[in-house]
Amino acid sequence: MEKTLKRWLPLFGLPTLAAFTVGFLVPFVMGMALSFCRFTTVSDARFVGLANYKSILGDGDFLHALWFTALFTLVSVVLINLLAFSVALPLTKGLRGTNLFRTVFFMPNLIGGIVLGYIWQLIFNGVLAMFGRTLTYSPVYGFWGLVILMCWQQVGYMMIIYIAGLQSIPGELYEAARIDGANPRQILFRITLPLSMPAITICTFLTLTNSFKLFDQNLALTAGQPSNKTQMLALNIYDTFYSRAGWEGVGQAKAVVFFVLVAGLALIQLYITRRREVQQ
Repeated sequence: MEKTLKRWLPLFGLPTLAAFTVGFLVPFVMGMALSFCRFTTVSDARFVGLANYKSILGDGDFLHALWFTALFTLVSVVLINLLAFSVALPLTKGLRGTNLFRTVFFMPNLIGGIVLGYIWQLIFNGVLAMFGRTLTYSPVYGFWGLVILMCWQQVGYMMIIYIAGLQSIPGELYEAARIDGANPRQILFRITLPLSMPAITICTFLTLTNSFKLFDQNLALTAGQPSNKTQMLALNIYDTFYSRAGWEGVGQAKAVVFFVLVAGLALIQLYITRRREVQQ
């Protein structure tokens, strides 16, 4: 039986390899190739070299979207992780009703981004209407609206990860620290945070990539208004590809740049945070 399994096991990997090649590698390579072409359909693609990438440098909307996305990502990553950790910490202290609280806090993550965007648009516009404003009156309103929406959606999910990380810390370490006279601040910075680094690594990676890739919420909440000042990278690429005739190649080049940015930042973040992890 063992010999039979060993003989036929490689064949089970062939469908998986074929599915990976067709489903990922072929579209990826085609997308990279089309970023060097001008086209309206794939069949009429014409090679133009680096012309599409040069067009990106002169696209003010893309450069503004890059800056806006970077600022939004920085603020969102910091706020989401601080809030999630601050909520998770007391929930691991054996308080009553924590399971119900976790469930309620996690629920916003189950709602689709488009739905969330429209719901929060109604809420923000209803509040701002009392002051004669709307969400698209100023880019500042749109920016903080997106930050609040992202925090509301993601904090509960990250909280669950932080709770799992905090619960994996041995209780004996806390008891030994208290016996040695450590105060709560020392316990937090010398035991809790260092031993929670695996959870911090995961949560920082997820919030970083999710913030950079934000599309649904941006489209529903502000649609980039006013004057594309609240347009993030994913929405800018979408508008370039589908709203500008003859710019499909430029949109494809933007998508390649977007992929390189997200992958590069994610790998750098993983390298930095994993170096700080402490083996128990």
